[in-house]
Amino acid sequence: MHATPALPSSGQQNRALWSSTFAFTVCFAVWTIFSIIGIQIKQDLGLSDTQFGLLAATPILTGSLIRLFLGVWTEQYGGRIVFTLVMLAGATATWMLTYAHTYPQFLLAALAVGVAGGSFAVGIAYVSKWFPQEKQGTALGIFGAGNVGSAVTKLLAPMVMAAYGWHGVARAWAVGLAVVAVLFFLFAKDDPGLARRRAEGVRPVPFAEQMKPLRNLQVWRFSLYYFFVFGAFVALALWLPHYLTGAYGLDVKTAGLIAACYSIPASLFRIVGGWLSDRIGARRVMYWTFSVAVACTFLLSYPATSYTIDGIEGPIQFRLAVGVVPFTVLVFVLGFFMSLGKAAVYKHIPVYYPNNVGAVGGVVGMIGGLGGFLLPIAFGAMNDAIGVWTSCFMLLFVLVACALLWMHFAIRRMEVSRHPQLARETDLPEIMALPQAGR
Repeated sequence: MHATPALPSSGQQNRALWSSTFAFTVCFAVWTIFSIIGIQIKQDLGLSDTQFGLLAATPILTGSLIRLFLGVWTEQYGGRIVFTLVMLAGATATWMLTYAHTYPQFLLAALAVGVAGGSFAVGIAYVSKWFPQEKQGTALGIFGAGNVGSAVTKLLAPMVMAAYGWHGVARAWAVGLAVVAVLFFLFAKDDPGLARRRAEGVRPVPFAEQMKPLRNLQVWRFSLYYFFVFGAFVALALWLPHYLTGAYGLDVKTAGLIAACYSIPASLFRIVGGWLSDRIGARRVMYWTFSVAVACTFLLSYPATSYTIDGIEGPIQFRLAVGVVPFTVLVFVLGFFMSLGKAAVYKHIPVYYPNNVGAVGGVVGMIGGLGGFLLPIAFGAMNDAIGVWTSCFMLLFVLVACALLWMHFAIRRMEVSRHPQLARETDLPEIMALPQAGR
């Protein structure tokens, strides 16, 4: 008879959390590399905004589609080996990117680079195994703060590109990711779930079994939330440098710095979102997120407009426009609340589906990542079709307004219904763990 492995110590938990967070940060820096080097490639190849949007978003497609499979494989084979293989594959693809010369070659290389983005599903499944339910929101919030890797690219890549060209950026990022992959494999440990299965001789749960929760509409509602809070975050992280250089005439370094002011809070404050979700419930955090996002995207949607009014003594002219400073503030606020929402969405998953975190987290992450792929393309297409820079925020306003309405009416249906079985199936189990006053 096999002995049950002991619960992980705080030291083991911290090692798993911080090693995964650091590895995910480097993966995310690689995943969003085209937000900077794509600007130079656009100039070299003479690309349109739509073509640029497709190039910047192509890595997001791969990183999104493989999340479902990587999440399941992590449940089956463990996060340590899967995470390492993902990073090595991403490093190889990023190095090979330097051999591309034509637009189709760049698109093909970008597809391969996107493997690095699949690391999110691996990390979510891996980290959640180390923590009890009441601490998973905070732990996953800390891990998700690895999104700050996009800010690392925006801050450092312009300087490297100015000195060594975009080829130098790709090679440096590839070497960095490969080094982190080796260090992670050497210092990380197999998660408790994998160790327990090995000790008890239990075979991995079959793929089809892990897919069963995806029949629930609830999973797809969570996916829509993540399509905005994460997908729109990635899309803006890719699009803002180009937006700032075009709409405000800024140079790449300044645009990258301002874009980092968006990416950093949208990443680091995810920790706060996880902590708040543990304390007051993820539902309330989602209401905050969507309400503030509706207000911010509405203000950012307003295009710079000049007015002429027939006054008593002649024409009166004035202009309404969001300057660089107000734009930066609004984007900072938007990024902050999106970070809260990202953590809140993933607080739901291990609570509802503790034995299917890989599959459910993978599909939610996949849909969210697809937002990061589709939205930049839509931004470029709307620029080419409408010719208004703020059209990207118009689209985001419609998206978040729809998400807010769906969430609200779904909750209202639940509250109106008094059927106890419906309440058990739709209410957040975490609510019952809160103090009575907090409910």
